[in-house]
Amino acid sequence: MNLMRRTVLATAAALALTPATAFAQETIKVGEINHYKRLAAFAEPYRKGIELALSEINADGGVLGKDLEFIFRDDQGDPAEAVKIAEELMTRDGAVMFTGSILSNVGLALSSFANEKKYLYLASEPLADTLVWKSGNPYTFRLRVSTWVQAAMLAEEAAKTDAIKYATIAPNYAYGTDAVEAFKTNLKMLKPEVEFVAEQWPALFKIDAGAEVQAIERAKPDAIYNVTFGTDLAKFVRQGTDRGLFDGRPVYGLLTGEPEYLEPLEDEAPEGWFVTGFPWYGFEDGTPGKTFVDAYEAFTGETPKIGSLVGYMTAQSIAAAITKAGATDTEALRMAFEGLEVENTPIGTLHYREIDNQSTLGAWTGTTAVEDGKGVMVDWTYNDPAPYMPSDEEILEMRPAD
Repeated sequence: MNLMRRTVLATAAALALTPATAFAQETIKVGEINHYKRLAAFAEPYRKGIELALSEINADGGVLGKDLEFIFRDDQGDPAEAVKIAEELMTRDGAVMFTGSILSNVGLALSSFANEKKYLYLASEPLADTLVWKSGNPYTFRLRVSTWVQAAMLAEEAAKTDAIKYATIAPNYAYGTDAVEAFKTNLKMLKPEVEFVAEQWPALFKIDAGAEVQAIERAKPDAIYNVTFGTDLAKFVRQGTDRGLFDGRPVYGLLTGEPEYLEPLEDEAPEGWFVTGFPWYGFEDGTPGKTFVDAYEAFTGETPKIGSLVGYMTAQSIAAAITKAGATDTEALRMAFEGLEVENTPIGTLHYREIDNQSTLGAWTGTTAVEDGKGVMVDWTYNDPAPYMPSDEEILEMRPAD
């Protein structure tokens, strides 16, 4: 075999063994895995938030001199399908990392895959606490505020009332169980005499609202803690209102104030519930939040949802991490995310904590009301998450050693 032929064959063999991500690309690609059909009410505004951020990032020169590109894939809300897509994004599509997931069971599957393959995952939305604590790993970071923190905010308000007997209702999967446990633990710390007299666990999006309402009414609680969302929330609110379940009882609703879930209820929205949500309509001119709202409305022709905010900040976070890393290999990005500061977000500067890879995005709390035939949050405040977090010692005890 002559020298030239040996050289050509050796070069071809080397190229065949080179990962796709090693070749020069015109864009820097990020995989985005979500439930675009199954949870369109959240996922579509989320995607539009990402697209708004990308338009701004790329108009400003992109990252490392290249446009930032997201590859959007639909996992049907199926953990196995999500993991399959993540593998394809890593090995076939040249994505430098992946992000996404709304449902916590899907997010936990993706997190496990990321840790196994040493492939970076930004869990933009999954709320289950175990994602960054008991099941936390070095390759998973989370943007959205944790279930624990939001439940603690509601428990703080609940502790101010005379209510002693509580009923809870939550979807029967990781997010729901974490949310109930967090509320119970925080409320008992603040008010040890409270009792939980009923716990209802409907299957996600398969609620028999009439039966659930009857079961809660039979327990005669002083107050109710609600974790249902989406179509389950709508059915629960309508049945509970029709049967008088909420009359004279304080109700605390995790996520209930989010526009995705409150706005579809229109004038049937509950009034007087203390909830977490996203009161975009109340942001003052000149604030970062109002700047985002105006830009989103101009870009999409729609009003924003909480998903819009999460998507926007997801793209901002990834762009900031790539810029800080100065590279796109996994280890450089992982180290960049540790302690990352993301400036000029709709809430100001965002930080990713070194101790648990959790961002410092907080949550809005307020009271539900109906104004002009629409459900809104009134008397709302934005709450920093720090006072509601477990101590560093508690987090280190829960989180596996990296």
